[in-house]
Amino acid sequence: MCHCSGTRREYIRQLFEQGMDVDAISRWTGALSGCGGCEWDIADFLKDLSEQKNTRL
Repeated sequence: MCHCSGTRREYIRQLFEQGMDVDAISRWTGALSGCGGCEWDIADFLKDLSEQKNTRL
């Protein structure tokens, strides 16, 4: 998902499931701190994960 930091989609999913928000994921992985090209992709992905989580509850 983030080419600058090498952070992959599955790793972001794992961190989200551990309770991290976008800021924590960025600090932990370095994603969103390079060129910014992944910003919308990661935001949309986390939004989808959040909606899926809320649907299961």
